[in-house]
Amino acid sequence: MMPSFSQASKPESQYPARIGDLTVLPITFAPTSAYPHASTHYLYIRPDAPKDAEEISTDNQRSLFVSNVPVTASESSFRQLFKTLHPQAIIHRAEFASAEKKSARLAVTGEVVVQGTKVGVPIGLLRGKKRKRGGVDEDALVKRKLAEMELPPVWGRGVWEGGSSAVLVFVDRDAMSIAWRAVQRVAKEHGKVSWPGAESGLGLDRYITHHTLTYPSPTLLQQKVNAYLTHFSTLESIRNKQLHQQRNVPDEEGFITVTRGGRTGAGRIEDAQEAQKRLKERAEKRVGADFYRFQTREEKKKREIALKKKFEEDRRRVEEMRKKRGRTVPE
Repeated sequence: MMPSFSQASKPESQYPARIGDLTVLPITFAPTSAYPHASTHYLYIRPDAPKDAEEISTDNQRSLFVSNVPVTASESSFRQLFKTLHPQAIIHRAEFASAEKKSARLAVTGEVVVQGTKVGVPIGLLRGKKRKRGGVDEDALVKRKLAEMELPPVWGRGVWEGGSSAVLVFVDRDAMSIAWRAVQRVAKEHGKVSWPGAESGLGLDRYITHHTLTYPSPTLLQQKVNAYLTHFSTLESIRNKQLHQQRNVPDEEGFITVTRGGRTGAGRIEDAQEAQKRLKERAEKRVGADFYRFQTREEKKKREIALKKKFEEDRRRVEEMRKKRGRTVPE
């Protein structure tokens, strides 16, 4: 089945098929009551190839990167768009960059700052009761626990920033290849694809939904607050424990961390110096000059020779003292 698109009729309306490694796909928006003229929007598409090592995954081989996403785009609209290009170009999910930034900015973290250092919360404490969970991803468990503390959303659907990007993950690699070839064919023939019609949840409906979601039920809010206070108490206990462990222990410059004390008094300077000495000796034993075995053997031989030499010197000194006193030295 050939993709449904219209070719540009005027030479001035033609556009470059590629810009760098991005393929240009023009889409047309139908006239609306707010703007009674057809408009053209350009998508810049390429196979997903993230530069950040943390973003590389097995999904990259079946994903397309899309830049200059329309502000009202959704996963459903992209599904309809690529279904127009080819019926087998089926999208599994869409990941919008603006949504990831917003969730990272508003999400509840599982960390606590102790003396300028971030300390992660152990999974066992977030888990609550200790019980076996065979085959459960620990990261997914922590995310689910943290999601229970987040406040409910106040917007029904997302409206993205202008010029933002998205990653379209297809059901398999073949579906991605079919979609990619269809995009290249449309760009090569300087065609245009119609953007799906207006979806529900926009315009006035979006603000009505926003007004409704702004006032969640007291029961839901109470659950969120209780979960967050439990999480906050866990972080406080971990923070106090970390601060207690840092008491009377000098840092690298010899300063002692001042923390809130309990009934126990402040540490003495002698105790701090002794603790610093023990830490220094421990570090020297861990990483010393005698790293290899042959160095240890040579150092041991040197110590034995020095002890024998000192013994002989002491023995001669004793003999000389006895001779001066007129005593006979037995052989």
